[in-house]
Amino acid sequence: MKGIVIAAGYGTRFLPATKTLAKEMFPLVDTPAIDFIVREFIDSGINEILIVTSRRKKILEDYFDREIELETIFTKENDTKKLAQINNCNANIYFVRQREMLGTGHAILICKEFVGKESFVIAYPDDLIFGDVPLSKQLIDVHEKTGGSVLAVQEIEGDVSRYGVVGCTNYQDFYKVTKIVEKPKAGTEPSKMISIGRYLFTSELMDLLEEEFKNHQKGEFYHIGSINKLAASGKMFATKYSGDRIDVGDKLGYIEGFIKYALSRNDIKEGTLEILKKYSV
Repeated sequence: MKGIVIAAGYGTRFLPATKTLAKEMFPLVDTPAIDFIVREFIDSGINEILIVTSRRKKILEDYFDREIELETIFTKENDTKKLAQINNCNANIYFVRQREMLGTGHAILICKEFVGKESFVIAYPDDLIFGDVPLSKQLIDVHEKTGGSVLAVQEIEGDVSRYGVVGCTNYQDFYKVTKIVEKPKAGTEPSKMISIGRYLFTSELMDLLEEEFKNHQKGEFYHIGSINKLAASGKMFATKYSGDRIDVGDKLGYIEGFIKYALSRNDIKEGTLEILKKYSV
């Protein structure tokens, strides 16, 4: 199993900061958002990871590179705690640039050689899941039962028109996907089940994307059509995940994620609570 992180976007919702800083590097306290995704992969048994970036995001490559100067200093000082903080990534991490912003389908397709014939998990760094079982592992568990591709889904109330909405039927302790509709008009949605930023696909997806891209004319290219082809052939499944989802690609979601992570840390929990009390109304 391999892992792909889609991190090529502009991050315009966080301007002006994203003029110079990749949004995936925005920290929750002291840990960049993308680090949570990589840890999720590693904790799920995935240690071959490809990060799709763009020209303005070399900082991501620098972050996952070795920091020789700090290693030397901390080694001389015998500071094992700080050494562990900068050498905590037990995985092979690769990078590829999406040279044109041609959509998520194109971003996935340029990873075809990396994937080969293996199945793979795709992660969007905006969606962080805090829970006992890593989300990627939950998808892998369903894949091992079905041999198919798997979506992580969440059932919500109210308007779902800004999401990819999944039509599905009950199938054992998970679901069989019948179709996915991107941003349906209110009243036309197939369900209240939305797809979130984690997908497991078999390598068949790459062949479907490649064939579809041949006929793509202009604009951004997405993978919804290929997902629906997998669904039509009975090879697309979905699972309701366990854990708390925080959308750190949204300003208020980022604030929530920051606070949630701070409260999970024994070293700063009490101080965080005191600050929250100070500003509560």
